Amino acid sequence: MPQYWNREKFAADKTRSAQDSSNKSIVNEARIVSLAMKDDPSNVPLENLPEGATVLAVGSTIDELDIPTLQQQKANVIFVSPGPSKETLAKLIQELDSSLEWIHSRSAGVDAIYTDTLANTPATVTNAKGAFSSTLAEYTLLACSYFAKDLPHLLKNKGRKDWNKYNILELRNATLGIVGYGDIGQAAAKLAKAYGMRVIALRRNPEKTKDDPYCDVVYGNDQLNVLFGESDYILCSAPLTAETKGMIGKEQFDAAKTNAVFINVGRGPIVDEEALVEALKDGRLKGAGLDVFATEPLPKESELWELDNVLLSPHNMDATETFMLESTNFLSMKIFLGSCTESFFLMRLTKRQATSASGLHAVSS
Repeated sequence: MPQYWNREKFAADKTRSAQDSSNKSIVNEARIVSLAMKDDPSNVPLENLPEGATVLAVGSTIDELDIPTLQQQKANVIFVSPGPSKETLAKLIQELDSSLEWIHSRSAGVDAIYTDTLANTPATVTNAKGAFSSTLAEYTLLACSYFAKDLPHLLKNKGRKDWNKYNILELRNATLGIVGYGDIGQAAAKLAKAYGMRVIALRRNPEKTKDDPYCDVVYGNDQLNVLFGESDYILCSAPLTAETKGMIGKEQFDAAKTNAVFINVGRGPIVDEEALVEALKDGRLKGAGLDVFATEPLPKESELWELDNVLLSPHNMDATETFMLESTNFLSMKIFLGSCTESFFLMRLTKRQATSASGLHAVSS
C-alpha cells in the first residue's frame, strides 16, 4: 500500500531534525539545481539540508545558471518551484541529461511544466502529491454547504434586513460523487463521511479503492455518466492529462441528477466551460463551485462572473499562508533526511517505484 504524505501528521511531528539521517549511509549524493526565483521565501528549507544533499545553484532562467559548471559538478536533481517557464525546465533537462536522475515539482500539478522533454526524460519525475489535499477538501464541503444552506439567499436577506425564514437542505444522506479519487478526492471523502454523506468515486483503477473506508461505491472511467446521475454534489479533483482534458461536458451535464451541484478543484480544461455555463443557465445544474478555469485569470467577459448560482474563487483555495513552504519542507526533511528507506540519496528509484516513496507521485504512474 503506498505511503502518501499526510500534511497534518507531517506538520504535527516536531521530533524530526537533521540528526534523523545520521545513522544512514549516503549511497548517492543529491546535487540540486533549484529552478526558482532567487528571492522565493518558500525555499528557505533548502538552505539547511543534511550531509549528502547540496544546492549547487538557484535561478529562474538558463542565463542565471552556470550550465558548464553544473555539468562539471554532475548536477543530478532539479527542484522546480512555481515561476520559471516550462521551456526553461526543458532546456535545463537537456543540458543536464547525462547526470540528471530526479526532477521534483514543488506543486502538485505538473501541467504547467509539462513538455515532451519532461515526458521523455529517463529521470524520475515526482510532484508534491498530497501537499494541498486538506484545504481543497475543506473548500469542497464549503461549496456543498454553500448551496445546501442557500447562502446567497441568506446574504441577500441580510443586505435587505429581511427576517425571512426559508427551508434548507442537509448534507447528511446526500451523495458526493468524486471524479478523480486521488489524494484530494480521498481527503474530501473523509470529510464528507463526517457529515454523513454517501460517497461514490470514479477512478482509472477501481481495485485500488476496494478497501477504502470512506468510499461506498467506486466506478471505472466508463461510468462517468452514471456517477453524474447518482450524485447530489459532484467534485472534479482529477489532474489534467491527455485523457482527462474535456472529459466533462454537455453529455455529463445532461445526465446529471436534478439540482446537482458541480465543484471543480482539479483543472479548468477538464471541463467544457461553455457547456457548463449553459447547464447553469438552463437549470440542469443547481450551481457550481469553481476554483479553476479553462483560462486563468478568468476573462472579465466570462458569463461565470455574472451567474448568481456560481461560487467563484481565483484558483486560491489551496493557498494557505505556509502551503508552499510546507511543500519545500516536506522535500528537504521527509526525503533528504532519509525518514523512509526509499529516499533518493539512499537509492535510485524507477518512475513506478517513486509512486510509493514518501508520498510522491510519478508522472508515469
